[in-house]
Amino acid sequence: MKYDRIYNFSAGPSMLPEPVLEEIAAEVLNYRGSGMSVMEMSHRSKVFQTIIDEAEADLRELMGIPDNYKVLFIQGGATLQFAMIPMNLMKNGVADYIVTGAWSKKAYKEAKKYGKINLVATSEDRNYSYIPDVTDLAISPDADYVYICENETIHGTTYRQLPNTKGKVLVSDQSSMFLSKPCKVSDYGLIYGGVQKNIGPAGMVIAIIREDLIRTDLDDKIPTYMRYDTHAENGSMYNTPNTWCIYVCGKVFKYLKSIGGLEAMAKRNEEKAKLMYDFLDSSKMFKGTVDKEFRSLMNIPFVTESKELDAEVVAATKAAGYDNLKGHKSVGGLRASIYNAMPKDGVEALVDFLTKFEAEHK
Repeated sequence: MKYDRIYNFSAGPSMLPEPVLEEIAAEVLNYRGSGMSVMEMSHRSKVFQTIIDEAEADLRELMGIPDNYKVLFIQGGATLQFAMIPMNLMKNGVADYIVTGAWSKKAYKEAKKYGKINLVATSEDRNYSYIPDVTDLAISPDADYVYICENETIHGTTYRQLPNTKGKVLVSDQSSMFLSKPCKVSDYGLIYGGVQKNIGPAGMVIAIIREDLIRTDLDDKIPTYMRYDTHAENGSMYNTPNTWCIYVCGKVFKYLKSIGGLEAMAKRNEEKAKLMYDFLDSSKMFKGTVDKEFRSLMNIPFVTESKELDAEVVAATKAAGYDNLKGHKSVGGLRASIYNAMPKDGVEALVDFLTKFEAEHK
């Protein structure tokens, strides 16, 4: 059966692979002979235990996650981690943050509620259009961790090299780049990502945390649900988890394995981004907003000469079947989010449309 689908360039929730959606549709009423949907299924059942176990195993294989890291499926999305991280990781009450866009700025502000938070680098001086030099930062001797948002969804920047943390634990928000390319997990103490960009529906975060960072000596005032040890000791089932989201994520993990893993996915993403950036670099009407060496493969913000023309482009693209190209409300302009599930022909079609739009509006 064919469905009328548009090219959805939303920054999240975003597109899922069509083969995954078709498989989910076939199972939605009766999951593999269980007589019920996964949405109706007890998280304590043997059937669901198999689902979550397979999801974790496939994610570990995809990312090459070492045995001394825990994989946690936690409700609340990435934003909850802005508080959970300082609550759980600060022993000395000190952490260093690098602010490169809206999401790292929000995390920085939230962390300041829980300890001494040092701003060791920022790109705010040029509206977060680049990543600052992170090779020799003034890392605090007593910092419990160094925090980055590795891909800024709103401003469209990404790190080409990880910061030199001078031996301190690196924590990374990978929400909008999670599983878009290979990742050396051992370079980090904690990686987390809201899954609604590249992996599944909204409502959950995946946290990959080194076991020695999971503390049991926390202040009793920290809410039980906001302790990493709570989730680690209970196999992500301290309470009823987001069963549907875990199920869909597991499907996506298997899909990624079937196409050749993260190396193959990275190649696809590089090809798609090149199409879009080559167009922007050659256009007289449209202009990218990020320094070339720090451009995201996932989120591509761009502008025209005026807000009025930006709005005209958004309306025209939506009418033509290219939806959610309006830039974030905090920055305006336009933005194409081309996550894993966006096919290459979707980017080609958008580039063709924008090329014609420009030719007709000279």
